[in-house]
Formats: sequence, structure tokens, C-alpha cells
Amino acid sequence: MVAKIFGSALLVLITVSTTAAEPPGRFEFTRMVAHWANYHQQDYLDFIEQAQPDLAQVGFYGAHFWSLVHTPQYSGYPSHFPVRGLQECGDWFHERNHALHQRGVKVIGHFNVEFLVGDPDSEEGPRGFFHFYRDLWDEQELGPKPVSDPLDFLEKDVQGKPIVQNQYRLGGMREYWACLRNPNWQKVLQAWVKQGVERGLDGFIINYFYRHNCLCDHCQDGFRRYLSGRFTPQEMQDQFAIRNVKDHRFDELVAWHSPEESTPLRREMLRWSQISNKDVFDKVFVRFGRSLKPDLIVAQWNHLGNLSQISGDERCLLPAGQWGRDEDYLWYSTGGSGNYTDLQNRYLGEGTLQARYIRGSFNDKPFTLGKYEHTRIRTAIAELSANGGAPMGFYTRFETPAAREVIVRYYQFLKKFDEVYRGNRSHAEAVLLFPRRAVHEGDLAPMQAFRELGAKLLDEHVLFDVLPDDISSPGKLATYRRVFTTDDAGGNLHLNKSSFSQFDAPYTVRVSASRPAKGKDVAIHFVNYNRQEPPRGDNGQPSTGGGITDEKPLAVKNIHTNFILPVGMAVKTVEMLTPTSDEPFNLPFTQVDHRITFDLPEFSVYCVARISSK
Repeated sequence: MVAKIFGSALLVLITVSTTAAEPPGRFEFTRMVAHWANYHQQDYLDFIEQAQPDLAQVGFYGAHFWSLVHTPQYSGYPSHFPVRGLQECGDWFHERNHALHQRGVKVIGHFNVEFLVGDPDSEEGPRGFFHFYRDLWDEQELGPKPVSDPLDFLEKDVQGKPIVQNQYRLGGMREYWACLRNPNWQKVLQAWVKQGVERGLDGFIINYFYRHNCLCDHCQDGFRRYLSGRFTPQEMQDQFAIRNVKDHRFDELVAWHSPEESTPLRREMLRWSQISNKDVFDKVFVRFGRSLKPDLIVAQWNHLGNLSQISGDERCLLPAGQWGRDEDYLWYSTGGSGNYTDLQNRYLGEGTLQARYIRGSFNDKPFTLGKYEHTRIRTAIAELSANGGAPMGFYTRFETPAAREVIVRYYQFLKKFDEVYRGNRSHAEAVLLFPRRAVHEGDLAPMQAFRELGAKLLDEHVLFDVLPDDISSPGKLATYRRVFTTDDAGGNLHLNKSSFSQFDAPYTVRVSASRPAKGKDVAIHFVNYNRQEPPRGDNGQPSTGGGITDEKPLAVKNIHTNFILPVGMAVKTVEMLTPTSDEPFNLPFTQVDHRITFDLPEFSVYCVARISSK
């Protein structure tokens, strides 16, 4: 049995006698791409043929399309439409979707549900969305207009005026927000969903699920009904000083807000905002969308950052029973919190803890992290593959030859060893509880303890899941050797290492394990974040780098693995696989009772180990 260095990645595979049942009718995938620009090039289709992703997020079918495609700004940010015109670009998308289907790819369209660009009036007349609605709405395709005046759709401030901003100033136009609670706006969304389905989409990735401080009649009435269903009149008077909710006029109805300024009533406003957003999602995309196409894939694009709550995360106060219900996959953006390293301060710029939180909350269904990472391509792919996600989020830079080569190589590796990844389930020995109950009470102190404890467990290479405490039933918890809570943060972990698998590796390596959907394998994943960092900026801050040439991984070696096997397991082989080698390589190992030990050879970024049973 031989161990070797294999370029930029290493995979070791270990098989054990456990199996994981896959729920019927579940959409599973392991490789995806997402592009907002340059998807019109022929080279994009060539890249698709080379990388062979399962799905591609490409094209726009919501408010971005109907606000901008007919304007002089059609080819700019955010959507970079290939041609100008509602019909012209709609036809182009139909053809591009067909071309992707010919290459075996599911096509998921981006769908902005409420962010509108335009001017209700100007020297040129209405512009952007308002020009579309007043002058270009085609009733043959979209049905009758729900209302005559598009201003009726908009979120309103305390004076009843539309909420407006000038953040992007596309073509000098302003930005407005439609109110999702407005039933007439829901009819507009349904008309747009129908158009997307007719243009050949397999599904939608839906975003902009925001509520601002909208005080329109729909929001006022909706929040009154919510409070009436949740509290008695006496409770509303005692807790919120609301004497008669039916006649009460709220002067604020906030959604996300500063945790330091939170109150019980404000959290009820945020909770209702997120519940009502989910209700509209279900009505428009799950029920209506799937009435048109029963297998319609629906997913949300949300934001998490460094696990921000109350001031971030579109689901932070959503009841557990509605969290991800009837959704096929999730996109969570980590923003700028994870696209650089600061190794001298032990900061890896990773999304491992976020990935495990999403995986535990979403019952091992597919997800991805949008890390805005265009430099550390290898670690971005490895991190998600190692933790049950689908790489690689947003920046699949197919135009850059070096990045393209890495993406294609890694994606072809994931395809070759598809049985390791597709539909796999986490294999963990411990669980860390996410303090969602405390968050729902407005107490964010446990969140900092959660981050700190999570980092310690990762540094100690404990195989652990993350599970929100509001869905952590005794039956689930009984399957783990130890349950960690935020009360365990601070000081030493007091780990009884004989109770856990042990990995002699530096802190720059993260370790996880998974079970395949079929068979008896367990794959142990190793992701190494060590690298030669780009020079710091003039302000002394770490640099995100200028592309894949700045990834510069530094290899790790001599990792000793002491893994706990299921009782009675006899090991046949330990194999090593890597994206830079076409074939697996056997490794020497020793089994004593229920433990197996082996040493990993040098590798730079990604290593997975699989143990096969006799």
C-alpha cells in the first residue's frame, strides 16, 4: 500500500458498515455554477461541457428582468442581459435554457421578488419597472393588470409615501420595494413565474426576501391579525400597551433591526415579517409554481454573514416548522466574512460552522455558500464538498484559465466519485447546539459563545454536527457521544479523547466525515487552509487576493488518524483519492478492536479518506 503527494489536493477514503436512507423524491446534486455576467458567451457553454455541473443558476426572471431589460442599462450590473428588449431577451433565455438542457444541466433562474428600479415619472415619462408596467405589460402573455397604478404595489413609509432609495442609481433611476403582503403584487409574481416556466426553466433561486419599515394597509392589517392569533387582548395590553388591536395604528413595523435596540414587540414584528415572507414564497412558488410544473425546483438566496441574527439572516426568527419547508436547496451568502485569511490571528476565512448549521437545520438537503471568493477556489470547493454542500457558490470564474482548470478538475473528480457525495449524510460523534431559542428571545450573548466553542471544536478536530436547539429532540441527541451547548464555552473543553476519533493535525486543517446514500462507506474529509497569504494592504488589513494565482496553498503532512469504527467493523482497505489523480491509491492501516489508524501523506488542500469493510 502506497501514499504519495498528489499536487494540490489529496483524498483518502474509508468505508464502514453504516448506511443512510435517502428520502424519496428528494432533489440531490453535488456541483453547481452561478453567473450574473458573461453567460452569453459561447465559451460559457464550452465550460459547462467541461465542468459538467448538475445545475446552473443563470438568467433573470423577476423584477430585475422586468425593470431593466428594456432600458439602456440592460447590459450592466446586476443582470448583464445579452440583448435588449422584453421579447428579444426572453427568446434568448429560452434558447440558452435549451442549450443547457442539451448538456444535461438543470437550469435555475434568478428571481428578484420585490426590488424595483425605475421612476414613476420623469422628463422622459415613466422609466424602468414603471415604464414596463404602464406601457409594456402584454396581457396576452401576462394576463390582465392587477391594478392600474403601480404605486399601489409599493412599500409605504409613515406618511403613506413610497419607500425609496438611491443606492445603485442605475441610469440615474431610483429604487423602490414592492410589498410582498400585497395580494395584487403576488399576482404580478405569479405572472412572472409562468413566463419563466414557459421559457424552459427547471426552477427558481429567489431572493430579496426583505421587509423594510413598511406601514401600508396590508402590513398594518397583517400584523394585527398575527398579534390577535398569538396573544390574548389582555396579554397585548400587558406586554405591549395595545388596548384594542383592531383599531391600533402602528407607527413602525420593523423587520431586521439592531439587537441593541430590540424589544419584545420589535421581535414580534420581525418574526411576523419572516413568517409572512415565507407564506408568500409558499403561495407563489411552491403552490402556484408547482401547479404549473410539479417538479419545479425552488430555492431561496439568503444571507448569514458570520452567523448574524436579528440584524441579519432572513430566517433568524422563523419558527422551526417553516424553516426551509418544501424548499429543494438553499443559498446562504457569507458576505465579506469569509473571503480572506489572517493566519497570524488564526483566522481561516471559512464557512465551516455556517455550513454545519445550515446542514443541521435543513436535514442534510443540498445547499451552497456564496462566499464572494475568487482567489481560494480550491478551498471554496473543498469546504462545501466536505460539509454536505454543493460547490461552489458565485464566483466560478470560467474566463480565467487557471481558475477554470481547477474548477473543471475538481468537478470532474466529484462526478467520478459521485457515490461518495451525492445525497450523503453527516457522520458525527458529537453535536453542538445552536442557541436558536435564545435568539428568539432576543438574547444574542449565547451566539458569541457558540462561535467561540465552534472554533475550539474545529481546532480540536472533533467530528461534530450543529443542530438548532429548538429541533433537538432527545431521540436525536441520544445518537451522539456528547452534546455541547454554549454553557461549555470558555476555559478548557475537558474532552475525553478516548471517546472520540483523534486527528493529529494543525489548526489550519478542518476534519469532517460523511456516510454515502448507499453502501457501507464513511468518508473522512480533510480541508487545509494554510497558504502563503498576499501582502497586507496599506492599512495593515489582510488582502482578499487578486485571483487564483494568490491562493498559494502550503502543504500539510504527517497527519495521524485514529478513527473509531462501528462495533464489529472489519476493515478491508483504506483508499486515498485526489482530484489530481485518476485512480485511488491504497494506504497502510492498522485495526485494533473498534479503532483504525493510518497516516496521511503530504497534501495541500483537500484530502478525503474512505474505509472499506470486509
